[in-house]
Amino acid sequence: MALPFLTLAANRIVAGEGVAAWRVADLFVTGPGLIALVVGLALGLLSGREGLRLAGAALGLAGLLWLLSQGASSLIADAGEYARVSPGAGFWCLLVVVSLLAADALSNMSPGPMARGGLLIVALIGVALVLTSGALSELSIMREYTSRQDAFRDATLRHLGLAFGSLAAAALIGLPLGVWAHRRARLRQGLLPVLSFLQTIPSLAMFGIMIPLLGWVGDSVPGAQALGIAGIGFAPAFLALVFYSLLPVVANTVAGLQSTPAATREAARGMGMTEGQRLIRVELPIGLPVILAGIRIVLVQNIGLAVIAGLIGGGGYGTFVFQGLNQTATDLILLGALPTVALAVVAAILMDILVELAQPTAETAR
Repeated sequence: MALPFLTLAANRIVAGEGVAAWRVADLFVTGPGLIALVVGLALGLLSGREGLRLAGAALGLAGLLWLLSQGASSLIADAGEYARVSPGAGFWCLLVVVSLLAADALSNMSPGPMARGGLLIVALIGVALVLTSGALSELSIMREYTSRQDAFRDATLRHLGLAFGSLAAAALIGLPLGVWAHRRARLRQGLLPVLSFLQTIPSLAMFGIMIPLLGWVGDSVPGAQALGIAGIGFAPAFLALVFYSLLPVVANTVAGLQSTPAATREAARGMGMTEGQRLIRVELPIGLPVILAGIRIVLVQNIGLAVIAGLIGGGGYGTFVFQGLNQTATDLILLGALPTVALAVVAAILMDILVELAQPTAETAR
């Protein structure tokens, strides 16, 4: 609470001056937000009352948003045409505290997968309503977005293409490889160390290795450049992400298939099932949660790694991150970083729900 809640700067580049939460506007304006925040945090101290703690987290978040919107409007009113207002360290720290409070309450409540999905939908709708209402339009990051809406839309599509496209390619390659490695011990002993070695290569080095390789392919193979294969751009970033994705997919496929109890395999063999029938009807359903856990790792990993594609012209949210670093513009960095974090969190929650739904129940076990 004592840290600067907002910062007011003369323009988008210079460092701003911090303003405490109770000074961002008149006390009559900030009062409701401060009261909501304090009451919400106080509710978090109630041990064993998880419903009230979750309500306190929601109330604290509402107080933060109120202070953010009202404070930004008040500070920017007479600050000049190029002035910018940004969230300060106090806002981010309080946001972390409120988020941890909500996460802890939900963890203790242990809601089922469908309940978590419903809560996620409600949260996404709430975020969409806040962003489209114009309540935060005076913040510097929203001004950066307003001036780059078309570029942001293109970056979003490119980022999703990199993350989900590389996941799809890795699944098409890795799942059959995992099944084959499960059946062939010699292949498994040789394949997994190679994939583990690829995983140890630093991301920047991997992207760098792809540049000369695909540059040579683009220059030497007829029609390659027409397909978009070149030393920089989407292709090297996509291929590097596929290489990073193979180990979790293959390793978890092998582990999932090997998790089938030996007695279950013998029972399926005794029923006259062929090797293919045992794979589809017995081993894959039992190993599906482990396989999906590997896909979850890949998806969250690739959403984050896709940011680095901005360094080699691959597009995505990394474009804004590295532009902001070059211009010393913090809010431009956040324009790329915050959607990446939000996308990774949503993807992780959805995949966790799928993993739990894939767990075999007592009825399916019979």
